[in-house]
Amino acid sequence: MNALAKVLIFKISATVFVWCVPLLLFPASVINAIGFPEQETYQWVRMLGWAYLALCVDYSFALKAALAGKRAMAPIYAGIVSNGGACLYLVYYGATGTWDGWAISMHVIGWGSAVATALITAGLVIFGVYGEGEKV
Repeated sequence: MNALAKVLIFKISATVFVWCVPLLLFPASVINAIGFPEQETYQWVRMLGWAYLALCVDYSFALKAALAGKRAMAPIYAGIVSNGGACLYLVYYGATGTWDGWAISMHVIGWGSAVATALITAGLVIFGVYGEGEKV
């Protein structure tokens, strides 16, 4: 298994288990217990879960190509924009105190996600954009 495939497996797994499953399936009481701020409705949270799941579908095409020794560039570039942008926002909001007053679990999830998105972005650039294998 090549390095790009490992980056994509990490990305898909982390997104599904840390973000998609909780945002789509956890009841509001559990989401609040984890530390998300209480909301009147959770429609935007649920829609975000679906958007993350859609990105995982896109990444699965890149994973299939990577396992065949190729690089599917459209999902790689989408991943760079998605993860790079998320990383910048997470670092900004974490550093400016936006999460002050939130549960410690949300700080752990936020900073952990900032680190993970930085590593995923770097992996997609190094092994996806500049890696080996035919670009498709």
